[in-house]
Amino acid sequence: MDYNRPDLKLARKRTNGNTLEIEYSLDDKYKNIGNGKIYNVITFGCQGNEADSEVMSGILEQMGFTNGPKENADVLIINTCAIRENAEDRFYGTIGGLKALKQKKKDMIICICGCMPQEEKTITKILDKYPQIDVVFGTHNIHMLPEYIYRAQKSTDRLIEVYSTEGNIVEKLPHIRLSKKKAWVNIMFGCDEFCTYCIVPYTRGKERSRRPKDIIDEVKGLVEDGYLEITLLGQNVNAYGKDFKDMNYTFSNLLLDLSDTGIERIRYTTSHPRDLDIETMKAMQRPNIMPHLHLPVQSGSNTILKRMNRKYTHEEYLEKINKLKELNPGISITTDIIVAFPGETEEDFNETLRLCDEVDFEGAFTFIYSPREGTPAATYKDQIDEATAHKRLDLLHDKINAGYLKGNKRFEGKVVKVLVDGTSKNDENILCGYSEHNKLVNFKGNKNHIGTIVNVKITEAKTWFLIGEEVE
Repeated sequence: MDYNRPDLKLARKRTNGNTLEIEYSLDDKYKNIGNGKIYNVITFGCQGNEADSEVMSGILEQMGFTNGPKENADVLIINTCAIRENAEDRFYGTIGGLKALKQKKKDMIICICGCMPQEEKTITKILDKYPQIDVVFGTHNIHMLPEYIYRAQKSTDRLIEVYSTEGNIVEKLPHIRLSKKKAWVNIMFGCDEFCTYCIVPYTRGKERSRRPKDIIDEVKGLVEDGYLEITLLGQNVNAYGKDFKDMNYTFSNLLLDLSDTGIERIRYTTSHPRDLDIETMKAMQRPNIMPHLHLPVQSGSNTILKRMNRKYTHEEYLEKINKLKELNPGISITTDIIVAFPGETEEDFNETLRLCDEVDFEGAFTFIYSPREGTPAATYKDQIDEATAHKRLDLLHDKINAGYLKGNKRFEGKVVKVLVDGTSKNDENILCGYSEHNKLVNFKGNKNHIGTIVNVKITEAKTWFLIGEEVE
């Protein structure tokens, strides 16, 4: 069988060639082939994967499929994440459990997509050990899903279509958004940073920006549909527009233009410290650009930052944070931190703890370094033993949790604006949502206000959330 398999060497290529812009439309022969049939999408990983899953749901519903439970699905899609080992372990556990399901429902088409298929080892493992998988495709060809479903319905041959290209941009893709008030909006794709621990530049391709008009028109449409909040997505949103050859238009320009669309709230993720500039900091002074920034630092040690290929120092990161706080007083800063990177000494780790104190992070995603096959760091000899790694992670958790609580305490007695998501998972009589500073707020209020922005007076701050009462 001739499969299109991934090639990490090709995936690393970067050229100055123009990115192709493709406009999606559903061919007539794919329409209605899902009539009376059910689909289900299981998503692992980041917000980018969640956005991709919304697109695939949109495509499938255009084809006539209806969303339903995985046990009844005629088409089951698993959208994967490759950034850490535990995500891969969960994925293999999930597909292992599908063997019995496929035996009961032999006509079910099981598809694997996302970042993991872009790795050579994943395709080998699926072919060798998981015969229940029918279709495998990657991150560059989601728009070709109708063809893959069509071919899978016509043939029992396995279909492997993974492209190791630099990537293009596909516009006019449909979405089935999970929320009626909050929306993910992709503004760019790919990453050219090549941090030594990260597989994303290989799985997502080169940095390529959507045209401003396409993004602005999408957001204007969301405003018309009653959406109140958007989150701009990209592997490195700060690099937006740097690939344009015909105009000087960067991320700060986009923020200002989107601020003028009338959307109530704008957030964005993920940022790279090297590309955070003064113009973006100033743009964040607009009242509908939320006073929260997630800025992954990964380490506070200059030695480790250099080994990670992060292209900034402890001091440069801190300088940008201080300038950001000067221009945007009260802004909430969160981050990502990796502990036990190969070669990390106690002194290096202590530099990370020192940076936490200097910045006053109000939250962090913290991880023990996880080797990813195909990345330079996976070959480094001085890996850290598990006991040391867990000890450092525990110490970091203590530091970050103290920052969480300190950051929340400053809102006690104050009134904050909360976009109400719904009721608490633990108490149907309590509402919950997020404040402008991205704080989870649980509060007593009017259920009729779900999906609106309300004023909440904070009565108590916990480490992970705020407690309050709705006020006029």
